[in-house]
Amino acid sequence: MDQRPDPSTAEAAGEHVLYSVDDGVATITLNRPAAMNALTLVTKAALLEALERAGEDPKARSVLLTGAGRGFCAGQDLREHAANLDAGAGLDGTVRAHYNPIIMAITGMGKPVVAAVNGIAAGAGASLAFACDFRVAAEGAKFAMAFSGIGLAPDSGASWTLPRLVGPAKARELLLLGAPVGAAEALRLGMVTSVVPDAELSASARELAVRLAQGPTLAYGAIKQALDFSAAHTLEDSLDVEADLQDACAKTDDHHNATRAFLAKQIPVFEGH
Repeated sequence: MDQRPDPSTAEAAGEHVLYSVDDGVATITLNRPAAMNALTLVTKAALLEALERAGEDPKARSVLLTGAGRGFCAGQDLREHAANLDAGAGLDGTVRAHYNPIIMAITGMGKPVVAAVNGIAAGAGASLAFACDFRVAAEGAKFAMAFSGIGLAPDSGASWTLPRLVGPAKARELLLLGAPVGAAEALRLGMVTSVVPDAELSASARELAVRLAQGPTLAYGAIKQALDFSAAHTLEDSLDVEADLQDACAKTDDHHNATRAFLAKQIPVFEGH
């Protein structure tokens, strides 16, 4: 599989983010291994570009997000952040300008997104993983809600996603105290979908992403829409949205073909339309 980004992406991002598509899976790799894939301004811009590209790419029916080297993502690059503080720029608008659009690109993706979490996922890096539909973690992975440790409130959706994964009381504990959570504990709490040996992470996460890429892409997108809508609306309103989404899915070739396959006792083949 060719992991080389397009020349335009490589030039803009210094190859800080890699993009490739194979077997219907768009693989997006944070590629600053020496910095544990910490997020600079350039990296954040390239990550958003890659996510938007995956959302529009007709060859991509699922997305796999991971980090190169020993870590998934250590969050904001604090060297760059410290320079902004010294220059009197503060956060320099990065939460609204970069982190929020990145999270919305993941959660609003009309395709399933799998995070392959290797090593540390800290601060905004953990939030990136929480925003994905699935999180496959290596046994050596570790999550750290590091915001309070540097005197900050959470960002990148952690205050929304984490309580929905582990419950409000545990989320409050993790965000206030900032204690790191190992992979086994993360699985017990519901923070991750599965935990696999470190050496098997890439293959296991990719296997899931390929499985999703072979599924009913439009139905997956509708499921994500229904879940996100219901999180902030009444049952009555959610029923209306479900009806609209169901009507749309019922018109797809995938639904028609899968219904015929079911009646014929055959395994359906989904083509994503």
